[in-house]
Amino acid sequence: MTSHRFAFCGAELAAVYVVAEQDRELHLAELTGNYRILYGLPAVLAVAGHSPAANAFRSGRPLWLNPKELAMFIEEDPHFVPTRNREGEPQSPARISLGALPLGHGDQELGCLVVAGAVGDGFSPDDRSLLELYADQVAAGLEAVAARHTGRKAPQAHVGQSLVPHHGGAFILELGTGRMEAHAHVLELLGLPADQFDGRVETLLACAVPDDMPALMAIVEPDRLAASGQQLAFRIRRPNGELRWLGLRCRVEVDADGKPQRVLGVVADATYLRPSADEVSLVQRLSATLAGAATIREVSRLVVAALREPLGASRVAVGEMEPERLIVTALDPPEPDAWPEVWRSQWRSEWPDVSLGDLSTLQAAVRAGHMSLWPPGADLEPGLQGVGPGGLAVLPLPAEGRMVGVCLVGWDAEHRFGPEERSLLTVIAGLAGQALVRAHALDAGHELATMLQRSLLPRTLPDLPGGVAVARYLPATAGLEVGGDWYDVIPLRDGHVAFVIGDVQGHSAAAATIMGQMRTAVRAYAVEGHPPDVVVARANRLLVGMETDLFATCAYVDLDMEEGIARVVRAGHLPPLVRHPDGVAEEMAVEGGPPLGVLADAEFPMTETGLAPGTLLVLLTDGLVESARLPLEEGMRRVCDVLAGADPVGAGAVADELVVGMGRRDDDVALLLLRYDGTAGRPKRSHWTVWRLPKAVMHARRFTTRTLRSWGVVEELDAVLLVVSELVTNAIAHTQGEVGMDLTLSADRLRVAVNDASPRSPVKPVSVSWESTGGRGLLIVEATAMAWGSVPLSGGKQVWAEIPLHPAET
Repeated sequence: MTSHRFAFCGAELAAVYVVAEQDRELHLAELTGNYRILYGLPAVLAVAGHSPAANAFRSGRPLWLNPKELAMFIEEDPHFVPTRNREGEPQSPARISLGALPLGHGDQELGCLVVAGAVGDGFSPDDRSLLELYADQVAAGLEAVAARHTGRKAPQAHVGQSLVPHHGGAFILELGTGRMEAHAHVLELLGLPADQFDGRVETLLACAVPDDMPALMAIVEPDRLAASGQQLAFRIRRPNGELRWLGLRCRVEVDADGKPQRVLGVVADATYLRPSADEVSLVQRLSATLAGAATIREVSRLVVAALREPLGASRVAVGEMEPERLIVTALDPPEPDAWPEVWRSQWRSEWPDVSLGDLSTLQAAVRAGHMSLWPPGADLEPGLQGVGPGGLAVLPLPAEGRMVGVCLVGWDAEHRFGPEERSLLTVIAGLAGQALVRAHALDAGHELATMLQRSLLPRTLPDLPGGVAVARYLPATAGLEVGGDWYDVIPLRDGHVAFVIGDVQGHSAAAATIMGQMRTAVRAYAVEGHPPDVVVARANRLLVGMETDLFATCAYVDLDMEEGIARVVRAGHLPPLVRHPDGVAEEMAVEGGPPLGVLADAEFPMTETGLAPGTLLVLLTDGLVESARLPLEEGMRRVCDVLAGADPVGAGAVADELVVGMGRRDDDVALLLLRYDGTAGRPKRSHWTVWRLPKAVMHARRFTTRTLRSWGVVEELDAVLLVVSELVTNAIAHTQGEVGMDLTLSADRLRVAVNDASPRSPVKPVSVSWESTGGRGLLIVEATAMAWGSVPLSGGKQVWAEIPLHPAET
């Protein structure tokens, strides 16, 4: 043990004894100050023995001895040899006073502090009060160190670690005048020159960190401070910018009427309150996880997980503040019965949203912007008292100069808030507030971009004759920006259906916008009747002409649902996957072309293949089969394995199994799956080229009559001939170029389609007068047919009408 400069309220020496040997002995853990005051202090004292330290420890009350009383005590206890002169010989204790102050109270009995000084008349009442507060500071340090040395009730002395706060001082505040007398050591701790201290308490409070001001204000409002208050730790910012922890203990003196007169306080350096390695690790882990949190719910969940177990809390809730309500975003435990009645009554969804009118204390704490700690039995409204009957912490979550939310931490059993815990809560509240602001911004941007993307994707897929199509779209789990994945199912003429899937490069609103434009363009070209290779080539030229550096991939399948013939074009995209009726799953062998938007004159070869009824056709984007941990080839193999083992009866279940079975995603996923069943019977088709002759309509009627009789359609013949006459007449009279007629007999209807070279759609007249010689053709078709319409074709249009068949003919 080495000698340190120590002087406090007349004491020149301090010795700390800690309990040991199952509370039977007091061991000397630290001795500091002027050793000449008392020498030969024993290293071990029996708790049952006769010594000032043992007597004070057993009684739990301070023992004060003036020089006369000390001399009498020495006569009874030869262990104490009081002083030495310059020659090292014993001298009289005529001017030595001693104090023995127990450390800890109740179940936490830590040891005893012995102080001594050359005070001839004994320690004054003020000095005694301040030294008792100083002993409380020492006890707080012992408790903090003991908490970090599990398995010991109190620590032994360690090299370089002092149990006695050497840098500290006292102050006395006169409540009547507001004047403060501060010892030089107090001003030294705060970094204030003694000649610049004006005796005002506000000058000292100005050195404190703003977040700790509410706790310090209890000093000047003594009616809020208990006479034996807990250790108060606070932070100050010294003039050189250094942040320092200080410990504070106060005692209020009252007059005969019980009115507070003075506040006596002790301020000491509290470096032991710096975060421990475990606390630093906790804050570092939380900071790292919050940095990756993308949503408000995720931020709230991480905060709840970070607080409840380390603090041993019974309840933790995080919520956002709205003008009239607390919108809870995460809480633990999640069961409604664990929360107060006012919370349960507002449990409208997954979490409750509580009226702030029922939580006035919370409103006030958030408005003040400082952490509020409420001890057991505090007078709170039921909505908060039920959260933490044994102790409640209300943590406003600050960010950018405002309060963005609040965190409530409650305990059922009695809980006392230590200074380290308060520091940890303050740090976590700041981290959570900043993370909530980031999540708000990300949520808003992501919601807007996702809304844009969702609006550009088909809401529902059409019902298909001879098959069932399902789609799945999932955003990426890493990152928030939306991608350019898209899909579409486009019914075409003559029982054909186009299945399209694509992916625009990048993850941004721009990619989602290009995606919408490409989907619209592909749909328009497909509906016009172009073959698959022409559709993809035109979409490529469109993207090349756009003012963008992005490119896209695409897979396009034109499937004849009646014949089962698929024509496939691939532009830099993954090949389709097929599961054959015998259970074999494989990649479809499809020749490919370059991505869209790269070469204006690129060629896109078309591959034709047949599908048997019972086949599954899968179009997908690379987000499902490729990631940083999954090579593309392995991903495609896994999808084929899932397809091979799937039950093709439930197309939706197969799609779900594909998406869920591939695990975590780094990219958006689009999946389009078709179960091809085939139609019950193949339709009959016949074509007639209408020559522009005076009797063209008559020849079209004769061809129709021969064809329908060969097909066995008799009862509807007159209605069909009437429709043929009107459609062919309109095409010859109002267009130029080639005219063709198609007849298609399906299971329950006959379709008449007339193609011409004019892109103008026919217009049904609103009204026709009796004197008019024309304009009734479309009205006759509408009255005769079950349905009719017009669709664009490459370089022209098709006008069609459908006539239902008699059940016997069907």
